[in-house]
Amino acid sequence: MKRDKKIAWSRISSSSLNLKGMQVAIVGGTGGIGRALSRFMSSRGATVTVVGQTFRDSDVPGIQFIKADLSLMSEAQRVARLLPAEMLDLLIFTAGIFAGPKREETPEGIERDLAVSYLNRLVMLREMAPRLGEKRPKGRIKPRVIVMAYPGAGQIGTPGDLNAEKSYKSMPQHMNTVAGNEILVLDAAKRYPQINVFGLNPGLIKTNIRSNLLGQDSLRFRLLERIIGLMTKSAEVYAEQIAPLLVTSDIEKHSGAMFDSKGQAILPSEGLTDSHIKKFIAASALLLSNTTVRLAS
Repeated sequence: MKRDKKIAWSRISSSSLNLKGMQVAIVGGTGGIGRALSRFMSSRGATVTVVGQTFRDSDVPGIQFIKADLSLMSEAQRVARLLPAEMLDLLIFTAGIFAGPKREETPEGIERDLAVSYLNRLVMLREMAPRLGEKRPKGRIKPRVIVMAYPGAGQIGTPGDLNAEKSYKSMPQHMNTVAGNEILVLDAAKRYPQINVFGLNPGLIKTNIRSNLLGQDSLRFRLLERIIGLMTKSAEVYAEQIAPLLVTSDIEKHSGAMFDSKGQAILPSEGLTDSHIKKFIAASALLLSNTTVRLAS
């Protein structure tokens, strides 16, 4: 990843954040980094709606829950229409998995990692962006979307075989979701000038994201996560450290920017030209056309 030295922001202590009155939605907020962010932001006064499958924070004030299977595009569309987009200040996408050793397909005919880690975000953002934050009090910064993945990693994806029907290997397929999320940021930043969209690369954090690849109860998974936990910061520490970036007004004029695990601005991946982005989005829309969901313009 290469630094973008043209973008800088003033860091403040997370303990000084006052998020009272802020409306936040976190897609994937029931586990890992999403859950850590929801708990921290609610502790600073925000009202947070989390989307996921298993809610563990019913006893935490300020957190609401929408149950959804985010592997299904029909569910993504339902949730996007259910969320109070008009009142949201901040929409954060964190849901994701790693592609499994063998190709898995959802009931809608989509490779599972692509569905969970990228396509549901595309569906939801297209559905919500036109009305995002339009009924908020005046005087606030633009409504903001945070797409968490691994931007700046040099991945541009394979739109010619997005659904991995011609060939399948777990890591190359996961790189399609990495590319897709960076493309989502770059495309949306131009498509929706009334909102701000940013990419966020958290780096290596101990979560359950690798369980689909290694097996939830496998010895290999448990050992790897223990090592990661010893060598890197926890999801809770990361959430506290990165939260000030998510709400700072210093990046207001930099929609489409990407940030690394330390909150430093990074350059987009080389190769993500306008023509490639259009090709990737077109391939995504074509894949979605085989489901009951049609991608909003």
